[in-house]
Amino acid sequence: MRILKLLNKKNFLILFFLFFTSIVSAEEKPVDIWNIDKKEIEEKNITKNSEISNWENISQESIEPSVFGMQNQNQESIINLDEKFNTKEIKIIGLYDPEDYGLNVDMWANSDGDQLANLLTKLNKMDLSNDAIEIINTSLLINAHSPKKNISDNEFLKLKSDWLIKNSNLDLIEEYLIQNQIINLHPELTKYLVDEYVSNSKIDKACSVFSKNNELITDEYLSKFNIYCLIKNNKREEAQLILDLKKETGFKDEYFEKKINYLLKYTKKIDDSVSEKSIFDFYLAHQTNPNFNFEPNDKTKKIIWKYLSSANLLSSFKQIDVSEIEKIGTIEKAVHDKNYPEKELFKLYKRFQFNFNQLLNAQNEYKKLSKIEGRALIYQKILLESEMVEKLKLLRVLKNSFKDDDLDKAFDLELKIFLEKINPVDIPDNLTSFYYTNIQIEKDEDKIIKFNNDIMHQSKLINYFNGDYASSKISKDTNNFLKKIKKNKKYFLSKKDIIFLESLRYDGIEISEKYDDLYQIDENEIPTDIQIMINNNETGLALLRIAEVIGQDKIDIIDEDTIYFIITALNKLNIDWMRNKILLKVLPLKV
Repeated sequence: MRILKLLNKKNFLILFFLFFTSIVSAEEKPVDIWNIDKKEIEEKNITKNSEISNWENISQESIEPSVFGMQNQNQESIINLDEKFNTKEIKIIGLYDPEDYGLNVDMWANSDGDQLANLLTKLNKMDLSNDAIEIINTSLLINAHSPKKNISDNEFLKLKSDWLIKNSNLDLIEEYLIQNQIINLHPELTKYLVDEYVSNSKIDKACSVFSKNNELITDEYLSKFNIYCLIKNNKREEAQLILDLKKETGFKDEYFEKKINYLLKYTKKIDDSVSEKSIFDFYLAHQTNPNFNFEPNDKTKKIIWKYLSSANLLSSFKQIDVSEIEKIGTIEKAVHDKNYPEKELFKLYKRFQFNFNQLLNAQNEYKKLSKIEGRALIYQKILLESEMVEKLKLLRVLKNSFKDDDLDKAFDLELKIFLEKINPVDIPDNLTSFYYTNIQIEKDEDKIIKFNNDIMHQSKLINYFNGDYASSKISKDTNNFLKKIKKNKKYFLSKKDIIFLESLRYDGIEISEKYDDLYQIDENEIPTDIQIMINNNETGLALLRIAEVIGQDKIDIIDEDTIYFIITALNKLNIDWMRNKILLKVLPLKV
């Protein structure tokens, strides 16, 4: 029955091909069908047969397009045609309209590809602040042409994909892929997105990537995942037909087929084999075995650890015996990699048994034990210690013990919980550095602005950068403020005052020349390479260099000299939206 059913499907497919071919042929031009040469008919049939290889774009709902990407004879030509189409038709790939950001489609045109690649390599190695990341995202994802020197369009797209993977903003990646329909251009980015969703047990999110896609899927890994999604969404017949057509063109994956046949209910026999080749292979093993059990070790891939944790498959670790030191070491590594809860590790530490003398002299006794036992002893002593300074010393010992074994992130969240209970006023000088390095001080980014009308850059004048001032009014009020300053010999314009005034001048706000002597401008404060980029209209590169300068720092804590050159650079680049956003972070007094 199964064979008959599949034959009926294939017969239907062949008949549909013939029917579609006749329709397309009829639409080309009127012909006398009785006077067509036999040779001409054969030539046209050959032409139409090659065109039908793209038939899946017409019937995506009924036949999944990814299967046709697997045809041995047509695959190469289809991919080439698809790439040519993308190269020819999709000149610009991005997310943001340049006009909305004060930029233009040629912001990368004058840039050198080698210089861009080197700069992004540096940025990918840095632990960047959100301010720096926002600038990079904007620069790379603006709808703009690729650089013309030392880089191809595909290489430019590859740099974008590498950045998106490093930054790991899954929502942004999905929006970028779907809006531009570029799953095939760089399938590694799509694989990364799908794998991350799977590892976090967000299977519906992973499958939605394919349901929103209109492209011909040519990548085998993504094609297999798409078949699974069809089964999951109760489109079993489509999944089976696609798989059969793939097999007819040479596809062979015994592991995958066994799992899929079980999901299709063609067999009740459970294949208990587990592949760690990919997170998708591992996920299939879990989904097709009701009695699935897997114990990871220190060689298990991080992404599989993540899935085990998100799918609640690590419960067996809670019953681990404290004598199983090797397994506890595996748990410590998993905690460091953020694949196992810290609190579970420290619950395990509390199960170790120590005598009174060891607990009393923990700072000496822990050195005689193994690293893991020593950490457990110190942790128990921390719980027993009532003296704040002694507790803080023990916390430092425990943190250093983790650091020595390259496991410092294993004692991160729990350490902050301890430190939050300590009053910083009571901390001795020799421990303040440890405290402030490890405590998480929350900062409210949306604090209310409090104006100080005695200081220019903290006065209500800065509302101009919110768009709340007419040009004529800001000009009048600023000149009046400068008039007061000139009379007040105790008032000296600060760097932030100068930043405020120069930004107004770049916007064309009229400031009287009689106040020019209140301050001087240093034209050499902008780094030479950034100034050259500005002169050459290399806007994209200049923005990336500014992001590099910001680095891991929040923009509102950067020194005034650096802020001055950043704002001056943005003024020269005429990027008002970014400049205004930064000014409203660094100028006002916040409470």
